[in-house]
Formats: sequence, C-alpha cells, structure tokens
Amino acid sequence: MPITETEKIWMDGRLVDWKDANIHVLTHGLHYGSGVFEGIRAYQTDNGPAIYRLEDHVARLFDSAKIFMIEIPFSQSEIVEAAKAVVRENKLESCYMRPIVFLGYGEMGLNPLSCPVSVAIAAWPWGAYLGDDGTQNGIRLKVSSWQRHDPNALPPAAKGTGMYLNSSMAKVEAVKAGYDEAILMSPQGYVSECTGENLFVIKKGKIFTPPTSAGALEGITQSSVIRFAKDLGYEVSIENLLRSDLYTADEIFLCGTAAEVVPVSSVDDRVAGDGKPGPMTKALQSMYFDAVRGRLDAYKDWNTYVS
Repeated sequence: MPITETEKIWMDGRLVDWKDANIHVLTHGLHYGSGVFEGIRAYQTDNGPAIYRLEDHVARLFDSAKIFMIEIPFSQSEIVEAAKAVVRENKLESCYMRPIVFLGYGEMGLNPLSCPVSVAIAAWPWGAYLGDDGTQNGIRLKVSSWQRHDPNALPPAAKGTGMYLNSSMAKVEAVKAGYDEAILMSPQGYVSECTGENLFVIKKGKIFTPPTSAGALEGITQSSVIRFAKDLGYEVSIENLLRSDLYTADEIFLCGTAAEVVPVSSVDDRVAGDGKPGPMTKALQSMYFDAVRGRLDAYKDWNTYVS
C-alpha cells in the first residue's frame, strides 16, 4: 500500500520536512538490519486524535532495544511526547505511526557497539492493512513453508528490523500463491503467528492463542483482545496449537496494530467454521474499534490524546 506523505517527521530530537528525513548509504542499519521499531495507530475520537496504547508501545520499543543492546538516547517520556507532536504537527485525525531506532552512520562491521544510535518517528494516513473487504468478510491464510526463527537464533520477543525478512518471505510466498496472509510455524511444529499479526483460534466457545515460547510476539493488540474477551466472559487460554487445530476451528481471527482485528475465512483451503466472521470474532472486533476510538470508559486509559 503506497505511503501518503505528510509534512513532518521527528528525527533525533527535532521535526524535519518529510523530504529531508534522510540517512547515509553506509548507515549500519541499512546493511545489517540493526534496529528496532514499533507500529502504532492514532484514531479520531470525540476529544480529538488519540494514540492507542502509546506508552505500552514505547515501553516495548525500549525492551526490544535492550535485547539488542542498543542504547536509546532519549527517555520513554521524550519519545511519548515526540509521537504526540508528530500527530499534532501533521494535523492528522487518524494515522499509522512508525517509531524506529537504528544504528547509524560512522561504523561498519558486525560489531555494533560503537555505532551511533538514531531515532525517528513518522506518521501518515493508512487504511485497513489487509483491506476493507478482509476486515468485514475474512481473509484466506496459508501455512508458510518458511518457519519462524528459533528463539536462540533470533529473539522473537524483539521487534528487530532485520528479523522481518522472515515475515516478508512468508508474505510473498502466500500472496504469490493467491492467499492474503501466511502463518508461520515454530521449529518445534507449533503455530507461531502470522507475518505481522497474532492469531486466535476459537473452538467450542473457548479462545486460544499461541504463547511467546512458540515464537509469537507478545502483542499489544493481542493483550487488548484478551482483556476484551475476558470482560465479555469468554474463556481464554494461551497454549501451543498444532496445524490441525487451525483446520478444525470454529472461528479464527488475527490481530495487530496495522491489521487491527480481522476474521479468517479459511486456512490452507479448509473453511473456518462456515467461512464467515463468527459471533465471537465480530463481538471482539466491534469492541476493539469502540475502544480505540475512546467510546468505552473501561479502556480510556489506553487512549493518549495528542492535544
């Protein structure tokens, strides 16, 4: 999906024009994928634009950096204020946001410890990542031939930039085969996650989602959905799932900041339930869209207003 340019990007402590947000060709992160990032959304509410779970995203950004021994030269509160400024200065009512921390220009080679660290935050309008039709009617999934990386090879707990080549290869494979999205399996044979989303399976009225030990990212949208489900009285279990569990599910849905909450119509050409969004999926999807727009008092602490 093409990027819609906005006016300003925050880079290393100041707002610069979109066209001037540049890096050197010998930037370490460009060569080695040495960086971490977050995906965040802001939504229009009755009280103006609000960034959804901003503090939680920034905390995870710092956790990811810690895993890779990257020292972010700003505090979490400074990054929070910078994110608000980007939405405000670009006069955005709703948008997708991309904070990124990367090793910059000045050192080449595999030892990153002396590299300078740069931080940037961009924001632009971005609609449904998997399409409006997918959000409403469901998407088709394929189990990828590519595995999620082993935790002792690359740590799935971190949103590392270079690690997403794994997701990109799975995504390309699925799209070229005529599917909307891919599912990655762990090296141990358990369901991990999709290329950029956590996955939920519903069977006999109970909701299941894979654990981090299967290579799934500890998703912020995932944790929102778990709380919504429990508040609705649904039983939720975080446990290992087999490929066959996908084929026999009554309902399946994905969630993530970019994708939001998306029903699944089939996996490997096996129809999920009756192939239409199921009642529990629809209830959770509706609750999510109300929460991010500040319509539910119980979750208003998750909305950070930019003004």
